[in-house]
Amino acid sequence: MPADTSSPAVQALADVPSDPGAAKPDPIVVGSNITRQFGGLKAVDVEHIEIQRGVITALIGPNGAGKTTLFNLLTGFDSPDEGEWSFNDHSLQGVPAYKVARLGMVRTFQLTKVLSKLTVIENMRMAAVGQRGERFWSAPFSRLWKAQEDANTVRADELLARFKLDAKREDFAGSLSGGQRKLLEMARALMVDPELIMLDEPMAGVNPALKQSLLGHVKSLRDEGRSVLFVEHDMDMVRDISDWVIVMAQGQIVAEGRPHEIMADQRVIDAYLGAHHDTDLSDLDEDKLAREAESALEEETADE
Repeated sequence: MPADTSSPAVQALADVPSDPGAAKPDPIVVGSNITRQFGGLKAVDVEHIEIQRGVITALIGPNGAGKTTLFNLLTGFDSPDEGEWSFNDHSLQGVPAYKVARLGMVRTFQLTKVLSKLTVIENMRMAAVGQRGERFWSAPFSRLWKAQEDANTVRADELLARFKLDAKREDFAGSLSGGQRKLLEMARALMVDPELIMLDEPMAGVNPALKQSLLGHVKSLRDEGRSVLFVEHDMDMVRDISDWVIVMAQGQIVAEGRPHEIMADQRVIDAYLGAHHDTDLSDLDEDKLAREAESALEEETADE
């Protein structure tokens, strides 16, 4: 199923040019001259980036392109060497990760960060912000925070039901499967009631049965009016749910545009496969390419 094009936010992208760093009609995130260097490697060198509000934006690129590093910089989990960026016109320079989340910009991780020795419901409750029971002076007096905790529990149970994790409510988070942990992390992110959700490879390690469920949940975030930015290697997923695609290679943004345009963009094909290729990226599966390369290497070794 192609991405939904009926919302005003998506329709507003119709006239945006397919150029790196293209200006958006209503950006929720804006960044300029963001760089991050590790030794002699410049992992991120982004001249300009804008993320449109209310749509699903995919951030793609070959392995080592700098996608996760850019995620870390935008969300306060790492600090750039230089650059400036904002969320809802609020500068995020020097803002720690927990304050970025409180502003309404939350993220998940490629390797899930659930607290394995807490139950599922405890993982959910701890994600709520502004909890009076966590304050030193009010913690001993339950009458000051019990009503708030009850309200947080009701919201947590609603989200667990939505993500079909209510049957796991009292289980330890460490007992969940990889796909269930992805669902828990996404549900937990919603406890903050964020405006922007950033998903780092949400489909990595997820079995096919749960993949369709996750796809539906990502789409529902947009339908609620939230903005989504996700990193993904699965081109079928990118084509299916994204409204806009930003492509990184060697730390830079090399192209962006609507999914059907990006898949056939020569700049993008060159970024993935090198120059002089004309393969449509709709048919590209990075994992498949890796398996084919590994198989070819094994055959070459066997011949020797």
